Amino acid sequence: MPLPDPSRAYPVTLPDGSTHKGTAFLNRVIDHPRFLAGDYSYASDFDPPQDWANRLAPYLFPFSKERLVLGKFCQIAHGVRFITSSANHAMDGVSCFPFPVFDPERMDGYQPDTRDTVVGHDVWFGYGAMVLPGARIGTGAIIGAGAVVRGEVPPYAIVTGNPGHVARFRFDPDRIAALLEAAWWDWPVERLSDALPALMKGDLPG
Repeated sequence: MPLPDPSRAYPVTLPDGSTHKGTAFLNRVIDHPRFLAGDYSYASDFDPPQDWANRLAPYLFPFSKERLVLGKFCQIAHGVRFITSSANHAMDGVSCFPFPVFDPERMDGYQPDTRDTVVGHDVWFGYGAMVLPGARIGTGAIIGAGAVVRGEVPPYAIVTGNPGHVARFRFDPDRIAALLEAAWWDWPVERLSDALPALMKGDLPG
């Protein structure tokens, strides 16, 4: 079974032969110094934007101090938003009002929160999920529709609700350890292509 062509910006071809612009490989459509996405990671949107980075991470600016890092093979549904650290206000004063933002002489370099948001490989974000500043989401996790995620999400956890909580794990601990050790997302294309039937059936690739 062949893999999709990772060099295509829009990898879905509809039955009539047309290209579906509502699904995009992010590292082919995003040119942003603070937004990094691995091969095959895609987002889908019913209203495809001109600027995918701004749609997904509206507070991530080219001059931001934090990064948004996505691994390979991530899947991002319509309405998902990454609220990155540039959105946060200082909370250690009497007021949370960001006074320096409105002063050109003090604005440069002012950012109270600089934590990166980091997502592992093969993470599925359901419709309308929201990821808060500094989240660390493990490989193989599923973020349920409408979930609001913060902090650490373990590998292969299923997170639901607001605030997001681990509802269960996809596999038992031994299987999770074996999958992380196998690291199929880093395999050469030929090996991965041969392993796809096993991956899709839930078998551990050899």
